Amino acid sequence: MASDAMIDGLDPEQSSAVSAPRGPVCVLAGAGTGKTRTITRRIAHLVDAGHVSPGQVLAVTFTARAAGEMRERLRALGIRGDGGQVQARTFHAAAMRQLKYFWPQVVGSSDWQLLDRKFAVVGQAASKVGLPTSTDSVRDLAGEIEFAKASLVAPEDYPAFVARIRRDSPFDPAKVAAVYDGYEALKSRNPDAVLLDFDDLLLHTAAALENSSAVAEEFRDRYRCFVVDEYQDVTPLQQRVLDAWLGDRDDLTVVGDANQTIYSFTGATPKFLLDFSRRFPDATVVRLERDYRSTPQVVSLANRVIGAARGRIAGTRLQLIGQRDSGPEPTFVEYDDESAEAAGVARSIKRLIDKGVEPANIAVLYRINAHSEAHEQALTSLEIPYQIRGGESFFVRAEVRQAVSAIRVGAGRGDLPDDARRGDGLPSLVRALLAPLGLTTSEPTGAQAREKWASLQALVALTEELVLQVPDLDVDGLLREFAARAEARHPPVVQGVTLASLHAAKGLEWDAVFLVGLTDGTLPITHALGENNSSPDEAAVEEERRLLYVGVTRARVHLELSWALARNAGGRKSRRRSRFLVGLVPDDSPASRIAAPTAQKKRPVCRVCGKPLIGTTATMLGRCDACPSDVDMELLEALRAWRLEKSRELKVPAYVVFSDNTLTAIAEQRPGDDRGLVGIPGIGAKKLERFGADVLELVRTGSTSVR
Repeated sequence: MASDAMIDGLDPEQSSAVSAPRGPVCVLAGAGTGKTRTITRRIAHLVDAGHVSPGQVLAVTFTARAAGEMRERLRALGIRGDGGQVQARTFHAAAMRQLKYFWPQVVGSSDWQLLDRKFAVVGQAASKVGLPTSTDSVRDLAGEIEFAKASLVAPEDYPAFVARIRRDSPFDPAKVAAVYDGYEALKSRNPDAVLLDFDDLLLHTAAALENSSAVAEEFRDRYRCFVVDEYQDVTPLQQRVLDAWLGDRDDLTVVGDANQTIYSFTGATPKFLLDFSRRFPDATVVRLERDYRSTPQVVSLANRVIGAARGRIAGTRLQLIGQRDSGPEPTFVEYDDESAEAAGVARSIKRLIDKGVEPANIAVLYRINAHSEAHEQALTSLEIPYQIRGGESFFVRAEVRQAVSAIRVGAGRGDLPDDARRGDGLPSLVRALLAPLGLTTSEPTGAQAREKWASLQALVALTEELVLQVPDLDVDGLLREFAARAEARHPPVVQGVTLASLHAAKGLEWDAVFLVGLTDGTLPITHALGENNSSPDEAAVEEERRLLYVGVTRARVHLELSWALARNAGGRKSRRRSRFLVGLVPDDSPASRIAAPTAQKKRPVCRVCGKPLIGTTATMLGRCDACPSDVDMELLEALRAWRLEKSRELKVPAYVVFSDNTLTAIAEQRPGDDRGLVGIPGIGAKKLERFGADVLELVRTGSTSVR
C-alpha cells in the first residue's frame, strides 16, 4: 500500500493507480482527470516504498513544458529531478543524453553533429530529383521524411506504405522516396562529423542498446523503472526505443487516452496503448474518469461528442463524470457569414470580460490557422488584447507578407484596365496576382501548401468583404486597409485572449472556450472527406471528431460552438454545420436548424430530385452530387476552348473568367437567355456584361469561333 502522504487527497481510482504493485500499469486517463498528479505520486510512492531509487526512474513525455511540470511536481513531493534523481525528459532529450554518453563506446573516435535544421539538406536532395525547392515544398518534404522515419519506414518502402494507409503525399510518392534516400546519403557524406537529425537520435539509441550487450547491461543497470505520459501519441520509432530501454523487464507505467489521439499525421499511433494488456496480460489497468476541470454541462457535451465515435479507438472511450459545481449550458450559434461570426464571438468575449473573466482565461480555437484573421480583426475593433499561440499573427505570416507584396507589385502595372483595379473586379485581380504563389482552384496536397493556400484564400475573402463594404474600393485603398490592419495588431504587452488552432490547444485549458468555424469541410477538414465529399477517409474523419472532443474538453466553465453559413457577407449560404454537431444542438436553441426558416425557403433545390442542395459544388451545378449529370460534353469542350482564348486575350488565369464548376453548370443547364445565365452561381452582373453574349452564342451553336 502507498503511504498516507502519497494518496492523501486522491480519489479511489487515482489511489489505485498510485499504489498498484511494481510492474506493468496502464492508466487510462480522461481529460481533466488529474493524470500528472497521479503519475508523479506513483513515482514518489515507488521511491518512498523502496521499490526503486530515484536515479533508477526515467519518465518521458512529449513536450519540454510537460517534462518541466513533471519535475516541478516531483520536487514538491521531495523527489528532486536533477543529478542522480528522477529523470523527467522528452523522448528526444533522453535519447540525446544517452547517445552522447554511449557514442564513443559504440562507434569509436568519430564524432557526430546534430542536424537541428534539415531544410538545406532536404532542399538539395529535392533539387537532384527535380522537385520544387520553394520553402513550402521543402517543408512538406521534410515533414514526410520525419513521418517515414517515425513510422520506421525506409525510403524504398515509402510508396507502398503511403498507398496502404491512404496518406496524402505532397508529391509523387516515388519522388518523395527518392528525396528521402538522397537526404540520408547527403547526411552520411558530411566530411567533418556524422550528421544526425532528431529522429536519428532515437534510431541510434535503440540500435546501441539492441546491438551492444555491454551498452544494454550498463543502461539497464542504471534505469529500472519507466513512466510514459501521453502514451497514445507514441510513434513506432519511440516504441522501439522504449522496448530497447525495457529489454525483457516490465516495470513500466503508461498513461494515455486513445480518444485524444490527434497527431497521426506525425506517425503517432494509439495501437501500443490499445494493445498494452495484450502485451502484458498481468498489467494493472486503471480508468480515471472523474473530471475535475470542467463543469458537468461541459463534460456532458464532451461525452456526447465522443459517444458518436466509431472504430476500435472508440471502444476505449471513457465516460467522464464532472466533479465541479454546475455551470451554464454550452451554447450553439449559427451566423450568416464568417465576419458576423467573428464579431459575435468578440462581443461575447467582451461580455465575459465585463463580468470579471480575465482575458488570459479565454480562448478562441479553430481548425485552420488562416481563420485567425477575422477574429484578430474583431478583437482589435473592440480593443480586446489577444495573443496567438503556436503561430504568428495573420499579417505577420511569411506567406501573407509575400502575398501583399505581390498585390502591390502587380497593381503597379500600367496595362491593367480600370475595372480590374476597383470594385467588383478587385477580388478577381487579387486571385490572379496570387495564383503564382499557390492560390489554385482546389486545395493542394501537403500540409504546408494547404496552410499557405488557406491564408491566400483568406486574403481573397477579406478583399471580397471590403469591396462589399466599400463598393468603389480600389487597389490602393485595399493595400492601405491591409497595412492598417497589420499595424493595429501588434502583439499585446499583457496577456490577452488566446487564439490557437485545436492542435496547439492540446494540454491547455481556459475558463471560457469558443470553438469556431464548425462546418463540414473545416471540421472535418476537406481532405478527410475526399473530393466533393465522395470518398471520406473514415479513419481521418474519426480523428477530426477526436479533435473536436479535445477542443470541448479545454473549457472549464463557458463553452460556445459556432459556425457560419457563408464565407462573406451577402454570400450564398451554402455551407452546412459540422456533421459532428448532429444530435448535439438542443431543440430549443436558436441554432437548432441548419438555417433560419426564411433562409430555408430561399435555399436552392436539386433540379433532378428536388431535395435541398448542400455544399458549394452541388449549389453551383444545381443538382445533388449523387444525381446523374446530363452535361453536354461537346458544349463543355467548346466552353473550355473559349475560356482559354479569352484568358489569353485578357492576360489572366482561366479560372478568373469562369471556374470549372461554372462551365460544367452551363453545359448541364444550357441557359437560353440572360436570366437563365445569371441563375448559375458565379455569374454576376459584371460577368454577364463582359461574357454573357459569347456564352449564350456558344450554348446556341456550340461553336468555338465566338469573338
